[in-house]
Amino acid sequence: MTVFRRRVLYIPGYDPFHPRRYRELYRKEGAAQAAISGYSLEQRKGDGPYSWIVEAEMEGAHSEAHVEVLVWSDIVSRSMSGTLRATYAALFRTAWIYISSGALLRLARLRKGPVIAALYPVVFLLLQALAALIVLGAAIRIGAGFGLAGGVAGAVLGAGLGYLLLRWFKAKDSKVFAHYLMHDYAFSARWRGANPPELEARMAEFGDRIAKALDGAWDEVLVVGHSSGAHLAVSVLADLLRAGRVPEGRCALLTLGHVVPMVSFLPDANRLRADLHLTGGQDRIPWIDVTAPGDGCAFALCDPVAVSGVAPEGQRWPLVISAAFTKTLSPERWAELRRRWFRLHFQYLCAFDRPGDYDYFRITAGPQTLGARFAGRAPSPSRLTAAVNRYTAMAA
Repeated sequence: MTVFRRRVLYIPGYDPFHPRRYRELYRKEGAAQAAISGYSLEQRKGDGPYSWIVEAEMEGAHSEAHVEVLVWSDIVSRSMSGTLRATYAALFRTAWIYISSGALLRLARLRKGPVIAALYPVVFLLLQALAALIVLGAAIRIGAGFGLAGGVAGAVLGAGLGYLLLRWFKAKDSKVFAHYLMHDYAFSARWRGANPPELEARMAEFGDRIAKALDGAWDEVLVVGHSSGAHLAVSVLADLLRAGRVPEGRCALLTLGHVVPMVSFLPDANRLRADLHLTGGQDRIPWIDVTAPGDGCAFALCDPVAVSGVAPEGQRWPLVISAAFTKTLSPERWAELRRRWFRLHFQYLCAFDRPGDYDYFRITAGPQTLGARFAGRAPSPSRLTAAVNRYTAMAA
């Protein structure tokens, strides 16, 4: 099962940033992990705008990986370009869909962390609106002391100051991520779990890209889906499986920090549930799912197929394992990162100073296939498999 040449196709989550950040993250963190673990990684520019090549010497072998980011950040950016009015409209619409459908209560039966993360932007944005209303009320009271005309002037001034305050909050969102997370959850909720047409078209392009790689001279084609990219990867590969475009023994799937239930628990996520059902029972693509209880943004150790209520008879995948941040990061490093919850959500792509059997750089650049590397590995004993989803209908 030696891999000399690997093609890695990485699908990011709901991220508006330029894909070059992933190339630079790989370069920096790969060098750090190589120094810690005692192997060699050399990275150079790839043959595409969002790709790079890695030469590795590890585990007694030389291997080469061609990594490419499958880009949908432009779709994300357009979905985030709303006005303040649009953001607050999305807040109420998203909250209503998750609450009225019963999805929020059922999600809370899995892990509290991601549910708290989902409520965080709602609470934070409402507090920002309350602050603007306080400014408005104060201006009206002050103006009213000068009579009716003063009250009107105070209302106008207060409204302007309140609006400017909300604009200031939005400009500082890179510190608190309230607007960002609101748009993230609203993106799926708007379509009640279905994919918007623009995203479906992009996923078809991803499928063609992966199929082309599978036709090439690669020892392994590894698809990596991170965060929201995890369920996109599942759906893209499910489409390829249905079309008979996945040759046996060539493809593998790695999902990291998944948030699948945030989508699969919604009423109209029939397509995703069908894709989970298919990918969980097939025998052509080994699927390893890695999360960590320390990641408050992910549904840690939740089997995405089983908890969605669509586990096929004799379910084979995914193999659910833990990155175990409290063990694979030193106490000093863990103390530094534990309250940086957004940074922890990207730890799967970074170096561990006390690495265990999960090492992103060994998996993506090393000489073993994903299936061989985790052959015989038992799933995490703490994984959750209870089917708590209310909606289990699947697309035909």
